[in-house]
Formats: sequence, structure tokens, C-alpha cells
Amino acid sequence: MTQHAQGGSQRGHDLLHLDDIPHRPPFLFVDEIVEVEERRILTRKFVDPQSDFFRGHYPNQPLMPGVLICEACFQSGALLIAFKTGPHGGPYDTGGSQDASQDIPVLTRITDARFKRVVKPGATLHIEVTLDEELDRAYFMTGRCSVDGKLAVRVTFVCMLVASDGPHGGPDKEEGEGA
Repeated sequence: MTQHAQGGSQRGHDLLHLDDIPHRPPFLFVDEIVEVEERRILTRKFVDPQSDFFRGHYPNQPLMPGVLICEACFQSGALLIAFKTGPHGGPYDTGGSQDASQDIPVLTRITDARFKRVVKPGATLHIEVTLDEELDRAYFMTGRCSVDGKLAVRVTFVCMLVASDGPHGGPDKEEGEGA
């Protein structure tokens, strides 16, 4: 992985690609990687007025669901994790099927979400995610989505890298089950 000297920022399209996370349309809520640094990423999402969720989410006053705005932050955070852990160039770009040897980023906690403004069809979300703390395979992050320079959503969350066949390297088990 190549970075600018002194930990400077790197234009996202140089090292990082949307294929570096396992999300795909219609559930991909990042259109463009604007900039990425060791502890921060900037991305963008155009809120397409033709998006299917507008048909049922306040049809006469369409608003982007807050949970999907948060999802844009979570996916941007996953891209930041991909940047930090490499390799780049699309470990999930295997003809539509994920490489089973790759760890996947999974949301494990939302500690705070604050919704400040509505996001309407045709808006462009500017998404900033910062890495606040890293413990082993857990990444504590803060996401901020803004429209026209005004904060719409702020969310703090944790993502973990888990083995693609379950969080403990094997099939998922309920709490209290034996190995």
C-alpha cells in the first residue's frame, strides 16, 4: 500500500475502490471516495429521486430514511477499514461473489445517532468518518453526513472485522452454546 509521505491524505481513487467492501447496489450508499487518510475518509452519495425507498417513505413528502443515511456512514467506515488493512483493488470484486478468505466488516454497535436535518431527493450527502479508536479488530468511529454544508446526521459506531464464515472463524453460535 502506497501513501503520501508524512501520513498525508491520498486521493481515494488512487488506492481505494468501492469494490473493497462487500456492499453492492441496490444496497450501496457510497458513490464516490473523495479523500482518505489514515484515520479519516470523505465520501459522497447522490440521493437519487428515483430510489425505490422514496415510494413508501413519506410518498407525499419524500425523505431519505435516517437508517440509510447512517448506512452511508457505516459503509464509508468499512472503506476506511479496508484502506487501513489492505490489500486494495477489490478483494470483493470476484465476479460478484466474495472471496471466502477475506474478513468482512460488520457493524457491531451504534452508541449514538443524532438526526439534525432531513435529507430530500436530489441532495448530495457529504460523508465524513473518523476513526476514534482501534482495539484489535474493533474500529470505533464517528460519522457525519452533511448536505449543503449543514449537518444532517451524526452517529458513533463500532465495526469489527470477522471471518467470512462467522464472527469466530466458524459457524455462528448462540451465547452459551458449547464449541
